[in-house]
Amino acid sequence: MVALSVASMSAGVLCAQQADPVRPLLRYTETSPAAVLPDEILYLDRPAVIESYLAALDGRPPDWPRLYGAGEDAHMDRLFEENRARDRLRAGRPALARRIAFVWEGVMTGYDAETGGFRLAVGPKVLPTAWGHVRFKPDGLPAGLIAVPPPEQREQFRARRADGETIEVDLILTGRLLSEESIIYDFAHEEKGQGMVMPVVRVERIDYFLAE
Repeated sequence: MVALSVASMSAGVLCAQQADPVRPLLRYTETSPAAVLPDEILYLDRPAVIESYLAALDGRPPDWPRLYGAGEDAHMDRLFEENRARDRLRAGRPALARRIAFVWEGVMTGYDAETGGFRLAVGPKVLPTAWGHVRFKPDGLPAGLIAVPPPEQREQFRARRADGETIEVDLILTGRLLSEESIIYDFAHEEKGQGMVMPVVRVERIDYFLAE
């Protein structure tokens, strides 16, 4: 699990207005994201699917060694030009308007008696692909993520947390890329020269799944 930050985000269906951040906690053994999401959603959970989607948007991966060069300051100028050129070429492509879903990671941080759910801290899930490391960036999420398990499981989760157990939750985030600056190409801070691809998605819906 990647490093997690306290959530300043919510769950729910987000359209023109912020929706209720409280959502049910589902189990992979009882259902699946494919069963929950609308049929037209492209679920980007595997490298091969992500690579195909990126190809439909941008054609080919960046030439990361050329962009990075010797690591001198000029590589930031090359990155800037690469991003602007790809933004221009991407405009109007059908894949840009397609609704997609991706995964973030979370953990339960505390019980909310009013909703009978558990507050979440969340962070991005980084996936290695042939295009570089992919890290989706959600846009427009309100505060207050709360996952609500079935009533008969509520005390079980409270007891597990009281015993010090970390309970992980997957967030399936659905939305569309921003029309401008929809994908940001950058280099990872932790690994010199490692390309990073960051699709920026305006989130319309969130579903919670217990990561067990």
